[in-house]
Amino acid sequence: MANVYDIIIRPIITERSMAATGEKKYVFEVAPDAGKIEIKKAVEEIFGVKVAKVNTINYKGKAKRLGASRPGFRKNWKKAYVQLAEDSKTIEFFEGMV
Repeated sequence: MANVYDIIIRPIITERSMAATGEKKYVFEVAPDAGKIEIKKAVEEIFGVKVAKVNTINYKGKAKRLGASRPGFRKNWKKAYVQLAEDSKTIEFFEGMV
């Protein structure tokens, strides 16, 4: 990956993910080919925090109909759960949303 902004695509903003921000856990959609070490370095560089742990999960795209007889699929994507270290500051982007 050339750029850290290519690794972190967007934050996942749901009730469940916002409830976990009190425990310094954040959820992001990431590039499907990004590894845990790349995700950790990208979050640390973008937000200026210290990451303790990263968990990832791959989602397979759902089947969709694109007309009368043309089946298609949504894109495959990857989600990362990022746990910050205890001595790290929080990510300011999420503070106003809770």
